[in-house]
Amino acid sequence: MTGTMRAAVLVKPGQFEVQDVPRPVPGRDEVLIRISRVGICGTDMHIFNGHYAAENLPMIPGHEFTGTIAELGQGVTGLTIGAPVVVDMNIGCGTCYWCRRNEILNCPNMQQMGITMDGAFAEYISVPARLVIPAPGDVSAGVLALTEPLACVVRCARKANISFGQSVVVLGAGPIGNLHVQLLRTIGAAPIIVADLSEERVKMALEAGADVGVSDPTKLKDTVLHHTDGRGADVVIESVGLPALYQQATRLIRKGGHIAAFGITGAGETLPVDILQTILQENSIKGSVAGMGQDMHDALTLLTYGRIKTCHFTGASYPLDRIQAAFDSFVDRPQDLKTQIALTD
Repeated sequence: MTGTMRAAVLVKPGQFEVQDVPRPVPGRDEVLIRISRVGICGTDMHIFNGHYAAENLPMIPGHEFTGTIAELGQGVTGLTIGAPVVVDMNIGCGTCYWCRRNEILNCPNMQQMGITMDGAFAEYISVPARLVIPAPGDVSAGVLALTEPLACVVRCARKANISFGQSVVVLGAGPIGNLHVQLLRTIGAAPIIVADLSEERVKMALEAGADVGVSDPTKLKDTVLHHTDGRGADVVIESVGLPALYQQATRLIRKGGHIAAFGITGAGETLPVDILQTILQENSIKGSVAGMGQDMHDALTLLTYGRIKTCHFTGASYPLDRIQAAFDSFVDRPQDLKTQIALTD
C-alpha cells in the first residue's frame, strides 16, 4: 500500500496543520494500522503548549489510539487484517536489561509514538508487530482508545504495591485522577480521598467511586487525618505535576507511607526530602508514568469487562480536520474528562 494520508502535524507550539503526508509502508515485522480513535492526554497538551518534547517538532503527536489492521509486513504472523487492535506506544530494543524487566522507558534506544517520533493523529501508523494487541470486536473504539491511559494508572498501582484496605489520597481529579480513583475502587483501597480545585471534577470522582472529595486545599490535611484515625494516608498519588503538590504529599502520608510520583513536572524540579525522617519512618517514593507490556493487557481486560465507567471519557470527539479546535477548547471543557479525535465511524 502506497500513496498519501491525512495527518495533523504540530508545526510549532500551539499550531496544527492538517497535511497530506506519505502513508507509511510497514517493514519487516511491522503492522500498518488504520486509526479509528485517538485520545488527547495531558502529555499531548504539554507538547501542544511547547512545554515538553518541543525539540521534536514538527511532528505528528498522538499515542492513545486504537484502530484496525490494514496491512501486515513481511514475517508477521498471528495477526489478522481487519481485526481491531490497541498498541503499546513504548518502543524499546527488546533485548537490553531494562526491556527484559519491562522498564522500557529506561532502554537506551527507547522511542515513544507521538512523543519522540510521529504518532497517531493520522489516518495510518506503522508499528512493530510485537506491540500490537488484538482487541475484542464488541468493544467500541472510544473505549478501546482508553487502554493506554488506563495502563499508565495500572502501572502506578503496581509500582506502589497498592492493595485492598489501604487508604489512598489522589491529588488531582482530572481524567487520570478519575481513572486512579476507579482502579483503586476495583482493587479495594479504602478510604479513597480525592482532591482538586474543581468542584465539578471532585463531584465526578465521587460518582466514580471516591469515598471523600475535597475542593478546598486548606481542609485537605485535616480531612485525610480524620479519615485515617490521625495517621495519614498509606499512599498519596500526585497526578497533576505541581511541585507544591508533591511537597504537600509528604505531609499527607503516614509514617511508613508511600508517595506515588505520577504527574509530570517541568524539567529540573526538585522535592526536598528530610533524609533522617525518611529513614526512621521508612517512608518511600517511586515514580511511574507510562503503561507498557503487561499493564496494557491488564488495562484492556478491565475495559473489556466493564470495570471502568467510561461515559465521561467518550462523549467529546472531533474529526481530524478540527483538531486545532479540540486542543484550543480543551481547558474550557472540564466536564469532558477525555477528548478524542475520530478518524473512522
